[in-house]
This record gives sequence, structure tokens and C-alpha cells, in this order.
Amino acid sequence: MQEKHHLFKGDIFHFTKSPLEYKDSYEFIPNGALVIADGKVLETGVYASLKSKYASIRETDYSGQLLMPGLIDAHVHYAQTEMLGMYGKQLLDWLNDYTFPAELQFNAADHATRIARSFIEELLRNGTTSCVAYPTVHTNSVNALFQVASEYNMRLITGKILMDRNAPEGLTDNVETGEKACRELIEKWHGSGRNSYAITPRFALTSTPEQLRMAGRLHALYPDTYIQTHLSENRNEIASTLALYPGCSDYLEVYERAGLITDRTLLGHGVHLSDSELKRIAAAKAIIAHCPTSNLFLGSGLFEMKRANNMGIQTVLATDVGAGTSFSMLKTMAESYKIQQTTGYSMSVLETLYKSTLGTAKALNMADKTGSFLPGTEADFIVVNSATTPTQQLRRDYLVRSGKWTIENQLFGLQTLGDDRNISATYLMGKKVW
Repeated sequence: MQEKHHLFKGDIFHFTKSPLEYKDSYEFIPNGALVIADGKVLETGVYASLKSKYASIRETDYSGQLLMPGLIDAHVHYAQTEMLGMYGKQLLDWLNDYTFPAELQFNAADHATRIARSFIEELLRNGTTSCVAYPTVHTNSVNALFQVASEYNMRLITGKILMDRNAPEGLTDNVETGEKACRELIEKWHGSGRNSYAITPRFALTSTPEQLRMAGRLHALYPDTYIQTHLSENRNEIASTLALYPGCSDYLEVYERAGLITDRTLLGHGVHLSDSELKRIAAAKAIIAHCPTSNLFLGSGLFEMKRANNMGIQTVLATDVGAGTSFSMLKTMAESYKIQQTTGYSMSVLETLYKSTLGTAKALNMADKTGSFLPGTEADFIVVNSATTPTQQLRRDYLVRSGKWTIENQLFGLQTLGDDRNISATYLMGKKVW
């Protein structure tokens, strides 16, 4: 049994509750230790005490660095990895000029596998240990991503995109072929290892009412699957959607009529929503994935976090690569903070980090598995050096001299100045993968 145990020494930080509801929302243990067994968290505590308790087990020393649960990216397009940093324009032009041509290539299995591997490795390099990803309409793209994630034993939620109109030939299916492919993929991958399936109509513009209803029926048949789609990202998108669905009073109603708004639904963006839509999303316990770098890059608009919080929305953070401009959830947190500043809401680093870890795990009904260091959770964690660059070191030294080197100041510096250079190591189920 002792050989299955492993003690990691470092400064422990993780959330136990929501910082929006509780002042004592996190556990911070300087000179602490994380003990894992069989890939799961056994306990955390003061190093001296746990070292005495587990005197003979293997130890890895990360003294002076933070040990934190891995970051969770709730909305990211793996098939757009190659497109990162393309000239943006606006959403609908960007889709036609860049996205659809790139996604056509994923009919080839070797291409899908190559990009899937690059995608997963980039996530791990940036400290992201779980993600909710969009592939393409091709089953090859789904199989490749599940397969590569499984090789790393990474927690992944994804599923074949459904599109049966307003997309190029080669990127469309139909109601029957889409349902058949989804059923086969669900049976193959959902619940296999750490994989979960997401029923994925891209958005209302590229699916007929019949296909959306099929997606709703499919979720009813497999109720522990997830649903992911896009909602109210761009004003032109909203106008075009309502023109296609003239019987609906707003964009959300399109999905409600199809049975797609549930407590397992992730809605990408949600920038331009009415009070009525927000109230209905909250009542359904659906999730909004806020994608700040993407919303800025494509000029889509500024998401109002305080308004969403007041409405009781479960909001999580996401990169949205390739419209998003970085795989780093730290950079994503920084841009979210800046957006909220412009709306008059000074969002704390505890809120942004919570919505990238335990908050996302809770929204996904996975808090018993990931997002914290509570005993029994899976040991997906990162080792973070908060002062790797000269600027970060100067900032740390100043705060130490001033007596202000608190954990919140340390985390805010990581959010504001951090990126992949601050991730010293990434572990999945207790195994070092980067």
C-alpha cells in the first residue's frame, strides 16, 4: 500500500466553498503537503505533521510553489487550434472565412489525431486538466479527441457537432445521420474512463428545428450526457436566428422548445441576454460559459458578470480557442477581470479562480470528482510558480517588503501577469503529464 502513496510538498491552495457565498471559502496551507493514493486525494495538511504520519512514502518537493487543483476550460474548440490569432472580423464572417475551411480538414483521421494531440498537450502545458470541447461534424474528430485524452487519462467532455443547414458541403449532416452517429459515439465513449459525451448542436443558425428537437430527444434518452451550444454571442447572430425562428420571442426560446435547456446544458457566451432569458436560464440551472478573450477579439460585446450573479446564473470561464486568443486560463481570468472593470464590477481573483476550478466542477455536477483537494477527489493538480519572470519577481519582492504578500495578492498577480511560464508541472490522477 505504501508504494501507492505519494506526498507532495508545497503551499496548498484550493476552494472548499463559493467565495460569493462564504468568507472562509478556501484552504491555504503554507509549507503544506498533499497526499495522494491510487490517483486520488487522501488528505492535505501541514507538511511537518503529514511527513511524520507518512514517513516512508515517496515524496516530491515543490517548496515555495503553489499546489492547486487543475484548471477547467468550459468551452473550447479543439478543431480551431490552428486558427489561433487569425484576423478576427466579426463572428459570422469569421466562421465563413476561417472556421469552416479549417474544420473541413477533420474528415481525415490522421489530421484529427495530430491536432487532437497538439490541443491536449497545449492544455496541459497551460495547467488545464479538464475541458469541455467542440470537435467538428466528423466522427473522426470526436474519436481522435476522446482517444488522445484517454491516453493521458484526462477528464474530457465533447461530442459531435450537429449542423444540417447554413454550412458548407462536407460540414453538414441531417437529422437521421446526425442521430445515428451520436448514438454510436455515446455508446462507445460516454462513461468510458474519464470521458463524458456532450450533445452538440453548434447553434440555432446551423440546425433546423427538426435537428434541435432530435438533439433534445437524444438527451432525454441519455440524461446523464451534457448539452453544449452557443447563445447570444453577437447581435447579428441573434437577429439572424430570430428571422429563422419567427415564432420564438427570443433566442433562448429556440432551445427551450427543443428541450435543450437543462441543468446539464452549457451555453457559450450569453453576452446579449434579456432579464427574462437570464431568469429562465437560472431556473433551469443551466450554465453560461463566459469567454472574455473571444468576446473582445471578435468585438462581440461585454458580458456583465454582476448581472448574471444577481440573477443566480451558474457562470464559468472558458478560452473559446480559436476565437479566444490564448489557451491560458490565467490570461482568460485576467481578461474577464478587465471586462468587469468596464461594467463597474471589480471582480475578485477568488471569484475568477473559483469559476475556473471548483465552481465549474460544481456546475458540471462533478465536484465529487474534481475541482478541489477534498478527500476522495481525483488528483488532477498543477504546480504553480508565481514569480517566474523578472517583473513577477520584483512585484513579489515589493509585496514581501511591504508585508502584503498575502495569498490573494499572490493569486491576483498570477491572474494579471501569469501564463504558461508559471505552470511548473501538471498532474492527472497523480501522474505527471507535463
